[in-house]
Amino acid sequence: MTVIRVALPVPLRQHFDYLLPENSSVTVGCRVQVPFGQRQLIGIVWQIDPDSPFEHCQLKAVSHILEDAPVISGTLRLLLSFAAEYYHHPLGEVLTAALPALLREGRQLRDYALTGYRLTAAGEAAQSSDFKRSAKQLALWQTLQTSPLAEDTLLQQHHRSTLKQLIDKGMVVAETLERQPYAYQGLAQTPLQLTVDQAIAVSAVQQAYGKFQPFLLEGVTGSGKTEVYLQCIAPLLARGEQVLLLLPEIGLTPQTLQRFVQRFNVPVLAWHSNLSDGERLSCWLQAASGSAAIVIGTRSALFLPFRQLSLIIIDEEHDLSLKQQDGFRYHARDLAIKRGSLEGCPVLLGSATPSLESLYNCQQKRYVHLELQHRATGQSLPPFELIDLKQQQLQFGLADSSIKQIRGQLARGKQVMLFLNRRGFAPALSCQDCGWLTECKRCSTFTTYHKHSRQLLCHHCGASRPIPRQCGSCGSARLAPVGQGTEQLEEHLQQLFADTPVTRLDRDSTRRKGALGELLKDINQAGPRLILGTQMLAKGHHFPFVTLVVIVDVDGALYSADFRAPEQLAQLLTQVAGRAGRGNDKGKVLLQTQHPEHALLQDIIQNGYAAFARSALLERQQTTLPPYQHLALFRAEALQSDLCQQWLQQVAELCQAYNGLQRLGPLLSPLERKAGKYRWQLHLYSQNRPLLHHALGHILPEITRWPLSRKVKWQLDVDALDLS
Repeated sequence: MTVIRVALPVPLRQHFDYLLPENSSVTVGCRVQVPFGQRQLIGIVWQIDPDSPFEHCQLKAVSHILEDAPVISGTLRLLLSFAAEYYHHPLGEVLTAALPALLREGRQLRDYALTGYRLTAAGEAAQSSDFKRSAKQLALWQTLQTSPLAEDTLLQQHHRSTLKQLIDKGMVVAETLERQPYAYQGLAQTPLQLTVDQAIAVSAVQQAYGKFQPFLLEGVTGSGKTEVYLQCIAPLLARGEQVLLLLPEIGLTPQTLQRFVQRFNVPVLAWHSNLSDGERLSCWLQAASGSAAIVIGTRSALFLPFRQLSLIIIDEEHDLSLKQQDGFRYHARDLAIKRGSLEGCPVLLGSATPSLESLYNCQQKRYVHLELQHRATGQSLPPFELIDLKQQQLQFGLADSSIKQIRGQLARGKQVMLFLNRRGFAPALSCQDCGWLTECKRCSTFTTYHKHSRQLLCHHCGASRPIPRQCGSCGSARLAPVGQGTEQLEEHLQQLFADTPVTRLDRDSTRRKGALGELLKDINQAGPRLILGTQMLAKGHHFPFVTLVVIVDVDGALYSADFRAPEQLAQLLTQVAGRAGRGNDKGKVLLQTQHPEHALLQDIIQNGYAAFARSALLERQQTTLPPYQHLALFRAEALQSDLCQQWLQQVAELCQAYNGLQRLGPLLSPLERKAGKYRWQLHLYSQNRPLLHHALGHILPEITRWPLSRKVKWQLDVDALDLS
């Protein structure tokens, strides 16, 4: 009997051997159903006839072989194997993370085959005169004259009832169709005239077709990076090849999807977590067959099984959302570079505020650096004006001079955007008598007051509770909101500017399906409007009528202990500011602060992001922080704080054996308690990446054998970005 080695979706860093039933065969990369304890699990065949340490009589038999052809093969298999090794994550969990939910559940692929319809012999023998009584049946019969058609294509033009009538007459029959690669039908829209910088960028990428070459496209906000993407893609579509575009946020997908659909006469598909399981599987199948020309998706779209992937684009490559923050903690940008090398295709990273890691790779000549230094419209970048809040009267958190300038722009029929990175009505409720504040019972943080839903909500663990009627300390009924969130500012703006519509964009206002699209549609109509929101506003949106951006409160981010905080704040400020003046009118940015003299604010305002990033890189080099060192982060969580500290101390002692490995910790996490558990960290740094991974490869098997490892929840985060 044949032994196969199977990768299973369990948190164990090992494979499992099983016996194949007699007279059956299987291919590496296929799914099988196998017994695992009391359960039946879906796994991926990873090896056939491995050197197994077990006798046949000790092995269980495979329950079911789910398909003949592999669902994971070729370059995708190599990519996932590399990812499991690099991020030190169990291979079985990595492989299943790359599959649509329906395949993880064990659904048969044949149940999702493409259904089509063709004429029977009776249908082919029919005459147009046979359909005198039904013009609809005649039209459908004529449509099927040339070739069979897929069901979804057919039903775009004809009613299902008409189809059923012809089936009942024996003129049409259903059949299974092979999914075919897409057919290119030319451009649906004329490309825009490129600037000199754009033309240079497009030419450089096109010259790299057919080989691996990473590019960093650093373009100021409004410089036309999307047009560069579109014109880089066009020649590949004419050759029948495929393109992947990764975006950091679901919210950007509909807007970008629309622009690509308007330009190209090819199938453009979306991939993100808001799709149904069936929609995701359909996208997966179309990518694999080549019937999808372009896929626009969030980070997990990187694992789609493309038939002929020829270009990978990562927009907003600096965005933290490209890093998975739980489970399999991969970075989509970094794995995209690896996939590009395996596929032998160029990878284009785009951003107005590139990450320091990507700029470092340009300095090291690993990436080709392309720059768009001017806006495509010819408009200059909006200037900053610092509003010193110590010198101003405030109304609802807005300085008098800010309100005056807002009124001036609205009077001209323009739009004003206000940025406040706190959703909800207020960060907490406070007792007016004793100063007590509403805190989360499970986290070391305050609960946010949401007035519309009448709840206190923890934005860290998601716990919610009703608004208390009295103080939890002294019993007073005098509770009032402290601070300001987007809900409260929206109310105040409606009072201050009663005749102007206010549109709020945050996670609460866009929760309902289709809500974001409706809000963006309102914003894209000319006329005075106030647009208010959180960092969702900074994610690449094009608001042509916004001439003034007001950053309401920046001070909370100025004094963070995280070494990446200055970079992230500089990126956020630059991206938010970039929403102003993208149309025909000049823009301006007001930055309200209690600390106008702060060095970071002065650097961004006086010199811009590019100069800040170069000086920040020099500072990182002097302090030997990433990207000049490589970071791996161990996290531990438990109901008892001392268990975490003890476990991480044992890990730190284990690391002492490796010279060149620097340790920081164990340390309490900045958010000490979350969802009822205490949180600690251990940072491992090394200038030698292979040494760091060698050490982790030896440390992890040892850790899993410790009895204490079963008492704490622990994770390893390679190239960690979130240090909270």
